Amino acid sequence: MARYPFEYDHSQPFIQQASEWIADVFYDILPEAGFEVRDEQIYMAFQLERAFAEKQTIFAEAGVGTGKTLVYLLYAICYARYTGKPAIIACADESLIEQLVKPEGDIAKLGKYLDMEIDARLAKSPDQYVCLMKLDDARLGHDDAALFKELYGSLPSFVHSPGTLQSFHAYGDRKNYPRLNDEQWEKINWDAFQDCFVCEMRHRCGQSLSREHYRKSADLIICSHDFYMEHVWTYEGRKREGQLPLLPEHCAVVFDEGHLLETAAQKALTYRLKHIVFEELITRLLKGEIRERLAVLIDEAIEQSERMFDVLEGQCRNIPGSDRKQVVLNEQLLDEVHHFREQLSAIEEELVFESELYTLNEYQLRIVEEHLEMMQRALSLFDHSEKLICWATESGTGLTLVVMPRTVKEVLQDRVFSLRMPIVFSSATLSVDGSFEYIAASVGTESFLSFSVASPYDYPKQMKAVAPKWKHRGTFTEKMKAAVQLLMHTEGRALILFPTADELRRFKQEIPEYTECSSMRFLFEGDEEISHLIGRFQQDELSMLCAVSLWEGLDVPGPALSNLIIWSLPFPPHDPVFMARRGGSTRPFEEVDLPYMLLRLRQGVGRLIRSREDRGIAAILVEESDHYDDLREQIAGVLPAGVELKDSLDEVTQQSTHATGTVV
Repeated sequence: MARYPFEYDHSQPFIQQASEWIADVFYDILPEAGFEVRDEQIYMAFQLERAFAEKQTIFAEAGVGTGKTLVYLLYAICYARYTGKPAIIACADESLIEQLVKPEGDIAKLGKYLDMEIDARLAKSPDQYVCLMKLDDARLGHDDAALFKELYGSLPSFVHSPGTLQSFHAYGDRKNYPRLNDEQWEKINWDAFQDCFVCEMRHRCGQSLSREHYRKSADLIICSHDFYMEHVWTYEGRKREGQLPLLPEHCAVVFDEGHLLETAAQKALTYRLKHIVFEELITRLLKGEIRERLAVLIDEAIEQSERMFDVLEGQCRNIPGSDRKQVVLNEQLLDEVHHFREQLSAIEEELVFESELYTLNEYQLRIVEEHLEMMQRALSLFDHSEKLICWATESGTGLTLVVMPRTVKEVLQDRVFSLRMPIVFSSATLSVDGSFEYIAASVGTESFLSFSVASPYDYPKQMKAVAPKWKHRGTFTEKMKAAVQLLMHTEGRALILFPTADELRRFKQEIPEYTECSSMRFLFEGDEEISHLIGRFQQDELSMLCAVSLWEGLDVPGPALSNLIIWSLPFPPHDPVFMARRGGSTRPFEEVDLPYMLLRLRQGVGRLIRSREDRGIAAILVEESDHYDDLREQIAGVLPAGVELKDSLDEVTQQSTHATGTVV
């Protein structure tokens, strides 16, 4: 197999030749295989040529149906083969990376119609893998013990065998256990408090083996935004610990649904501190021969940690509808944090002397030092509380303090945009009023290319939209009746998007009471692994998929998705992250809540029409409020040009069509 899919002339610029071949693909090769020629796609291809030739950042805003994924995949593959390093494709979340590599997905299409062998491998986040230690505990527990015993017995033989001359392979992926619901999975998957450094199973762990697999990819490594930012943030620390970075050296990065990168970066820079974890880690040092001074400092630090978390518990306030607790900062809590940092600094100084005595295990010492350094970085954010977002969560083992910075653009500037490589932000929603300055400022880049192309679809003919007016301001019961009417009209074939898990759970509890729907097949996010649910929804035309996380990226063309119901407007949650953003704004509704809602709504509406043949209804169930008239006008502005927002269900159900073209 040739290295390049075209005859490469070394005397001419590579990207120019790649661009000419990509133009041939879209003008000739794919049309001969039945694909349509799309001017928007060809325009995007020529725009990306400059970004790859000049190693620049580009904001590529392309509407639904422009074929943007094929464009960036072709450039990424060619550039990876030219540089000898894989390109990274970072999707919005873990469920969407499976969409890219599904058998009928874009990578498979390119391989088939261009006769190319494309080496594309998935790099999933740690929480997408079984933790052998948690599984061992779960199979000896009370809840679902038989299920976990069966799962334990199905593990590869090398997991249980101490032999060395064996063939290892990746295993333990969440996708391999589709029937587990989310609650069951969380009992056995990796979480942030697992200490992998000292785990005796780490070399036989599915997560570790998967990294060995994807590192060898020649063309593409596909991961989530979260995982890429975790790689960026842990890069230096892992090198200091003698570990490989999460991702290998790469030649380019594509951020699909790039408007979500800032949120992913914040999550990657999030620290989680827990007293019981600190105590377990720091007392490891007491098992060695250490000086009395250090032993005393360790005891004092444990006592100070307990005091700090006791004060923290007193400053926690419940947030309705959230499992996160608001932390009210006061002088006492800040003082306790300051004293704890002083204790940690004293221990760090003493560890310098201990390391020179060679009485401590070097590996264990390095682990403790790294953990203390992480805690210092987290607690240092309290020095400037105006730049801090924090909250607490509670479990059976006590409080967890969660800390993150308000802005991340400095980190992105230093560790992403300074790398001198092509960086592509791809999405249908990147600009605000035609300008890319807002997203550029939020992610921290000043030098960039940009372009915008609209969707080629005839939305006025393909889509009907309604936000029904209510008799009683849009109660839950009114919404249920409206949803049932819509579902009966399209005989299923529906995606129902909920802004919160609580709303989905209530819908799930109440829908059995509506006998009209008793024979309908509902699929609920959380009941099974999400990519498995999406596959079932696409294959079972009359089913309905109810989800919280599929506002972006879901691509289900055809009659299976003829009815989109948006249960309520997707305003940001009442949690500490958005409470902090609101607190920093003089007009929080206009500057924080409304832009977030409109962007997410625009993305949600984009799930409905995915091909020229698609037909469908988008129903937006808006509760009436003080802002109702203004909101209705804003919602109408989010819809594709030419689509009129109706106010009665009868107006959209009397004469509408499925993707098959049949009038119903």
